[in-house]
Amino acid sequence: MTFFILLLACAAAASTGFLFKPGPWYESLAKPSFTPPNWMFPVAWTVIYLLLAWAGYRLTLIPGSQVVLALWAAQIALNTLWTPVFFGAHHIFAGMVILIVLWLVVAAMVVMALQLDVITGLILFPYLAWLCVAAALNFSILFKNR
Repeated sequence: MTFFILLLACAAAASTGFLFKPGPWYESLAKPSFTPPNWMFPVAWTVIYLLLAWAGYRLTLIPGSQVVLALWAAQIALNTLWTPVFFGAHHIFAGMVILIVLWLVVAAMVVMALQLDVITGLILFPYLAWLCVAAALNFSILFKNR
């Protein structure tokens, strides 16, 4: 049951992508050459959300994981916030600020998870890697579209 609750939280975060689609505004922005193709975003996020739910579930089984689970909750809230700010409100700078805080929370979560359980930490690592790509993309878009 816990896994499904965490998966539901991930689905709520993912739903912002359906509510606030990139659309013409995003297409009109100058983007860097390393911008992934549009089809890659839903594929990557689907995998990441499944991994997040799995890692969160594993953390609930580990004694002493309360702080990491609090970070899990914080990251899903920040993750949910980014899409309406960036794609909905078209606030590139605010999106960058949210993304920096999100990256820091996820980095701390990965480090702490690795200390509790190596497998769980490794399950979270693709999320951190994808956030590096997202941050570089967001920063480049901010820089190119002043």
